[in-house]
Amino acid sequence: MIKYILFQIQYLFSQVKFNRKREATKRLKESFGKIKEDSFDFENIKSYFRKKENTKAYQILSDKTCNDLDFDELFMLLDRTNSKVGQQYLYNHLRTIQLDEEQTKQNEALLTEFSENEAFRISIQKKIEKLKNKDSYYISTLFQEAHIRPPKWFFMVKLLSFTSILSLLLCFFNTAFFLLLLGVFCVNIVIHYWNKNNLVAYVSSIPQLLKMNAVASHLFVYPLLKKINPDLPQSMKVINEVKNRMFFFQLEAKLQGEFETIAWFFFEIFKTLFLLEPLLLFGVLKRLDTKREAIENVFRFVGHIDMLVSIASLRKGLDTYCLPNISNDNTIVANEIRHPLLFDCIPNDITITDKSILLTGSNMSGKTTFIRTVGLNIITGLTINTCFAKSMRFPLLKLFSAIRISDDLMNDKSYYFQEVLTIKQMLDESVNGTKNLFLLDELFKGTNTVERIAAGKSVLSALAKNNNTILVSTHDIELTDLLVNEYELYHFSETVEDKTVGFDYKLKEGKLKNRNAIKILEINEYPKEVVHEAIQISKEWDQIYLKNK
Repeated sequence: MIKYILFQIQYLFSQVKFNRKREATKRLKESFGKIKEDSFDFENIKSYFRKKENTKAYQILSDKTCNDLDFDELFMLLDRTNSKVGQQYLYNHLRTIQLDEEQTKQNEALLTEFSENEAFRISIQKKIEKLKNKDSYYISTLFQEAHIRPPKWFFMVKLLSFTSILSLLLCFFNTAFFLLLLGVFCVNIVIHYWNKNNLVAYVSSIPQLLKMNAVASHLFVYPLLKKINPDLPQSMKVINEVKNRMFFFQLEAKLQGEFETIAWFFFEIFKTLFLLEPLLLFGVLKRLDTKREAIENVFRFVGHIDMLVSIASLRKGLDTYCLPNISNDNTIVANEIRHPLLFDCIPNDITITDKSILLTGSNMSGKTTFIRTVGLNIITGLTINTCFAKSMRFPLLKLFSAIRISDDLMNDKSYYFQEVLTIKQMLDESVNGTKNLFLLDELFKGTNTVERIAAGKSVLSALAKNNNTILVSTHDIELTDLLVNEYELYHFSETVEDKTVGFDYKLKEGKLKNRNAIKILEINEYPKEVVHEAIQISKEWDQIYLKNK
């Protein structure tokens, strides 16, 4: 009878486990190719990137450029990772531009396998999902941050622990030693709870490190994944060398959820009596301090695989995408290029050869969006080998932008002064000997018309030299005549009919000929005298401009 009951219990547990696996498989199948429905903790997502040594990268995208191009929103679209490790790794990968043709070929082979072999992909995802807990964000601190050092009086901890053990043994021979044990225990309580603040920082990260090492071990079984880092077993072995000591932290983490249980109470007394927490904590940290490279190797292995699954999911959900053609010349050619964050985006074609691009058009017509479109596609092309276009070709570029500029009130800097500093950095970069792409929107908006046009012309002429490519928008029609020999002219336009304004968001060759700003005032029922005076002044200024031209 007892055997039958045990069999039934075992059967029920196996059924529950089977149902969970089946539900996980169904969930992963249905979510593949779809945008992640999740909150984004950018402070933790960015932490690995902020502390990563990326000096060998071709370019690290600046916070300014990321802000200009709505990078966080782009990341939320691209991120389909299954773990916090993969999420941090993907963010860092998108911010650091570096071209490795062999790595790209290897990535594409794995992306093909993830896309075509559903069972293989899901088995990988199930393993990586074990690191989806937010505590996994803190694994990177184990190899990026300085560890807590023991105080100078730490030798007393070892002495008190030894005294506790000795007193406990001698109690069996002489009960007087119990008083000594009690006294030492009282001192140990103070030290034990002093160490709690030190322990808090590692109760999350160390158990997750062990879990990550186990996940990596399971992933490394697959021959295709071994190619990512054939030497990974050495790193996993190094971490396993301190596994037994770190097991204590796993137990601590599990018991935290059962604070009021008897098991926790006795375990706490046991740890306090022999000062196990400080002894094990500082012992483990000393060993981990010498194993930073091994931990990061495992972190990067797991993160890279998760990133590739994420890219495969992204491509699955796109109606149109292409692999970029990275050329050696200075030509940018895009066919049906789209802004990745606009789902009903109107596609456009663009070819940039010897001359850069000067865009004109009214507000909301699509100028700035198009500039961002090109910038974002080059970023995704160089980082995840994916462009939101039918086809795209461009060289290896460094990308800089001046689109969103605001006052720096904390440092007493006006809008214009901030813009001056930003453009100065671009001028410095324009002569660095590399191919650069500069994205600009309305130069020197913070100053008067005459000086804005004069300064804008001279700056744009200077930037256009030395194999640099510029995409710039302007409302100043005068610049189109001043830069006609150095820039190709394009424009976006709108139609004004009755009391409506319509935009087609199509890029057109040549400069904008029709101006509708005053007409838009009229259809929005501005006073007639205001509209009439504006028209008269506009005509007079046009005549003066034509006469001086």
